[in-house]
Amino acid sequence: MAERVDTLINNALIVTMNPSRDVIPKGYVAVREGKIVDVGAGDGTNKYQADEVFSVERAVVTPGFICVHTHLYGILLTGSPWFGIIEPPSDFQQNLQRIWWPLDESLTYEDIYVSALLGSIMLARTGTTFFKDMLDAPNSVEKSLDYIEKAAKEVGIKGYVGFSVTQRRSIEEGYRMLDENERFVRKTWSDPNAKVKGIFTVHASFTVSDDLLMKTKELADKYGTPYALHVEEGLIDVYHSIERYGKRPIERMRDIGFLSPKLIAVHVVQANDDELKILKQYDVKIAHNPMSNMINGVGVPPVPKMLAMGITVGLGNDGYVMDVFDNMRAAYLIHKVAMKDPRVTDPTKIVEMATIDAAKVLGVDKHIGSIEVGKAADLTIISPNFVHTPLDERTVYGHLVNTFTGHDVWGVMVDGSWVVKDRKIVTLDTDRVMSYAHKVINNLWDRMSAMKEKYKLEYLKP
Repeated sequence: MAERVDTLINNALIVTMNPSRDVIPKGYVAVREGKIVDVGAGDGTNKYQADEVFSVERAVVTPGFICVHTHLYGILLTGSPWFGIIEPPSDFQQNLQRIWWPLDESLTYEDIYVSALLGSIMLARTGTTFFKDMLDAPNSVEKSLDYIEKAAKEVGIKGYVGFSVTQRRSIEEGYRMLDENERFVRKTWSDPNAKVKGIFTVHASFTVSDDLLMKTKELADKYGTPYALHVEEGLIDVYHSIERYGKRPIERMRDIGFLSPKLIAVHVVQANDDELKILKQYDVKIAHNPMSNMINGVGVPPVPKMLAMGITVGLGNDGYVMDVFDNMRAAYLIHKVAMKDPRVTDPTKIVEMATIDAAKVLGVDKHIGSIEVGKAADLTIISPNFVHTPLDERTVYGHLVNTFTGHDVWGVMVDGSWVVKDRKIVTLDTDRVMSYAHKVINNLWDRMSAMKEKYKLEYLKP
C-alpha cells in the first residue's frame, strides 16, 4: 500500500543542492507535515498517495532561495520624486547623507510595515523563502521589528530581522537600538515555532564605538544568534578607521575581539589581502550584494579571492532589486568584468551562493538550503513558458543563472505550505495590498518633500 504524504511534486527536474549536488532529471519530492520526507528519481505516484499531486510542465524544483542581506524598506524609494529634489550624490557618503538617512529618519511604523509587506511579496513571488533584513528607522525604534515580523508572517515567508544600530546622531541612541534588538531576540528565540527571528545588527563600524560593537557581540554570544554589520562598503569606512584608530576596519574589529564565525560581514568591497586573511582566520561569513554595489558605484568586492580562500559567501540584494535571478546574474557577470577574465565564477557556484552557501552564512544550513530528507519543505518551482535551448540536468545551472527570471517562478512552498501557486501569491490579496501601500508611500514622499529644506541645511552643506 502506498505511503501517505501531504504533497507530492512529481515529474520534475530537481536541483537538490545536496552535498553531492545531485540533479535528478525526472523525479519527485514528497512532503509531510512541513518536512521533506523523500526525494528521488522516477514517478513518485508509484510510491506515495498524496492529498495534492503537482506535475507542472517543464518544472524545475530548487530549494527556496535565501537572501543573506536586504533592507526591505529600501523599496520605498523606487521611483521616488526625492531624486528630483536633491542634488545627485557623487559618492557613497553623499548617497547616505542625501538619500538614505533622510528616508531613515522619515519612517513611521506604518511605513515599516508596508515596506516589509511589499518586500516579502516581492521576495516570495520571485522564489525567495528566507531573508535577513536590517531596519534603519531612528525615529521609530521601540517595537519596530514587530511590524516586519507581522508582514512576513502574513505573506508566509521566513527570516531574520535586526535593527541597524548606529550612533551617528548620538551615543545614547545606539544603545536604545541595541535594546530593541535584544527585546526582539528574546521574544522570538523563545518561540520554537517562530518563522521570523531576531538577530543583532549594526550599521557600520564608522558609525559606532568599540564599546557598542563589543556589547553587540556579547549579546549575540549570550543568545546564540548571528550578528551582522556593513563592512567597507565605501571608502569612508576605511578612511574613518585609519584616521580614528590607525588601522583598517577589519584590523580594528579583530583587535577588539569582535570577529567570529557567527559574524556576517556585509559587502566587504574595499578589503585588502591582509584583511581577507583575517576574515578567513576567524571564519567570518560574507554577504555579497552585486547590484547594490553597482548602483552605489562603490566598486567590486574581491569575491573570487574569497571563494578561492574558502570563505563562505552568500548572495543578498541590499534592498535594491528583490528578484534573486537578477542578483545571481549580476554576481555571475560583475567579476568577469572587474577581472577582465570570462573564466571567473561559474553558474553552479552562483546558485550555491543563493541556496546552500547562503544558508551557511546565516547558520541555518541544517534546516534549509537544499532538498534533503528531514529539511524544511521550502521549495521553489520554476516553470518557464519558453526555453530556447534544451532544459535538462546538463544545462539547468546555466538556465538558472543566464535565462530564468522571477516571472518564471510557478510556485513557492514554505514549511510545506503554498505561498505562491500558479504564479500568484495565495496568502493575501495583492491588489488590496497595493492600493493601501501606495497611499502610505505617497504620504511618505509628501513628508520627505516637505522636509527638503531641513535636509538641505543639515546634509548638503558645502
